[in-house]
Amino acid sequence: MTPYPGLLRIAPLQGETTSSLICRTASRYGLEAKGLRSYWQWPNQQPKHEGGACRADAEVVLNTAGRRLLTSLCGTGEDVAARALPSWGQQDAKLPAEKDGVPSAVWRIGGVVVGPVAFGCGLCTAQRTGTVVRAVRYVPRWDRVCVRHGRWLLDADADQPREYLDVRRLPEVVAAQRRWASVGRRAVRAGAEPARVFALARAVVARWWEGAYGWERETVWPRRLHLVAGGDAGGDLEWWRIVGRDAVVFPEVVAVAEVLLDPGMAELVWADSGAGRPRALPADGLFCRRLGERVGRPWLGPLAATDHGGPLIAWMGGVIRRRRGVGGPPGYDNDPWWLRQEHQAATMAGRLRVLGKEKKAPGSGTMWRATVPAEQRMLITRTIESAEEQLIQLRGSQTGPTAEVTRLLLRGLGHSAGLIEAAWKRTAVAAVNGGVPLEDMARWVDMPAETLRRMMTAGKREDGG
Repeated sequence: MTPYPGLLRIAPLQGETTSSLICRTASRYGLEAKGLRSYWQWPNQQPKHEGGACRADAEVVLNTAGRRLLTSLCGTGEDVAARALPSWGQQDAKLPAEKDGVPSAVWRIGGVVVGPVAFGCGLCTAQRTGTVVRAVRYVPRWDRVCVRHGRWLLDADADQPREYLDVRRLPEVVAAQRRWASVGRRAVRAGAEPARVFALARAVVARWWEGAYGWERETVWPRRLHLVAGGDAGGDLEWWRIVGRDAVVFPEVVAVAEVLLDPGMAELVWADSGAGRPRALPADGLFCRRLGERVGRPWLGPLAATDHGGPLIAWMGGVIRRRRGVGGPPGYDNDPWWLRQEHQAATMAGRLRVLGKEKKAPGSGTMWRATVPAEQRMLITRTIESAEEQLIQLRGSQTGPTAEVTRLLLRGLGHSAGLIEAAWKRTAVAAVNGGVPLEDMARWVDMPAETLRRMMTAGKREDGG
């Protein structure tokens, strides 16, 4: 069947990708998407995942003749498409020069063209279009809940089959999305871009999420995760932790964004820093203590305060530098909302790729927390913390007679080195016991396998094993 221009009226959905509209148009005409796409000339190939599956977040950029053809097939004007489709009118160097009126199109990745891409709510799409067909839309991560149907709309850039998570039993997730509207307005009044505030808060909470395995008092996130997994995430816990993270932690992300925008909380950061008499941020500071209370976890304060090198401490540093008026010209060093690349929350797609590669490696099919006994995990953690504390103490011991300072530094560094060596030995033993081949461990620590075996055996005897 050849589509006849104007035969049907197919309205684009607000925020829809142009590629999604082409697929829905093909479905209405009873065609395969590939068949309809043959009406355009394509200079490149459709984007695919490593396994060969077509990417749902693939986007299409059209030339003038190509846009005219699509609106003709949809029976709508270009002004309608321009208002609804964020990528409409985009240019691309791969598109041929506008000549002869030949409809042309080029493949792109939606996240590169406009921004985050998510699946549309299938029930809403069916009600709107009268057909059961998938839609893909540009949706910011603070607007992922379909309130009408209680669905969290997932990123479309990952190679996984689910389009949404059921959050009908998590009213706090829906409430957080409603609350974000006022948080975004507050950000604008404070002179900050809402998207940057959200990205920073999301990075802070995503970092907590990675450490939450060791939080014995954390009960809220496990409950939510099991609910979005249909009652029990235990069958494939790590997969669910990746796919369900953004939905599960969303209320805390909004709460952290509120905290970061609160001038009163910024005053607590200033007070913790010593105000006019600078000092190191304390582990029991007022800001982190209040932060833990505002996210419903009074015990979280010290954990957040001692997470050196994370996005929260970086934000606190920006607040302090701005208040003191120190630093160079305006730039990222003086911008509390600037998020370093290494602090950005890992995407679901990226983490699923890593998980897939880890599962192919021997000894990686089981989780560290499930494989290593709790007492052994605690011993490793305490050894690392002791080494860290020892090194922090050495920062303030570099004044005095040369011989005395040297003696203190060498003794302290020797003690820290011993603790670190004990920690990596215990970690190696736990990994080998969990199924990681000794040869892999030897390669990671850069020593012969036989030497490592002797050291681990000696370590077991020292630990009483």
